[in-house]
Amino acid sequence: MTSCRQLEVQSEDRSPQKWCVPLTEDTFESLMSKSNPTLHTVFGDGSLFSPLLFRKFFDPSDAFPLWEFESHILLSRLHSTSQSAVDWFQTDADYSLKAELPGVGKSSVQVCVENGKVVEISGEWKHQKVSKTKDWRSGQWWEQGYVRRLELPENADWRKVEAYVNNETVLEIRIPKKPSDSDNSQGSDGTTKVSESV
Repeated sequence: MTSCRQLEVQSEDRSPQKWCVPLTEDTFESLMSKSNPTLHTVFGDGSLFSPLLFRKFFDPSDAFPLWEFESHILLSRLHSTSQSAVDWFQTDADYSLKAELPGVGKSSVQVCVENGKVVEISGEWKHQKVSKTKDWRSGQWWEQGYVRRLELPENADWRKVEAYVNNETVLEIRIPKKPSDSDNSQGSDGTTKVSESV
């Protein structure tokens, strides 16, 4: 039996200092050299949250223009070894992303649209005591959580982003496309309107 849970997509985040500490390649190598299986699950090969997902190191807290690339090309190395748990595509109606969530912290996953330009997926894999003065995202966030920030295409209707978790393991995000001008050229009776220039 499949279960599907809709996530609330936040459009406002009151944490202006989040992701201000970048994850560097040296820091990532040091982090992954620890024999912590949880870290390897969260940030390892094929994970949406891995800085090495796109072949070269890319800090997941920086916004990446995902939909400018085709997944089968960008993830060809991972697809050939069956390591990828990520896929994205677009249809005439929307942009879609599907990704397996890490085994830990999946219940804390959040989806937020930032300034109508970036969709952000984040969560905590290591729960700490709640600090009333410091948000875990404002410091060395990788020690407690994960993030992937993705640039939204210009024609994305960010106000209608939907996010779901299927079977508590697969995150699915759907971003509708704004109607194009050509879509608006049809009348309510289905006939095409012709505009004349004078």
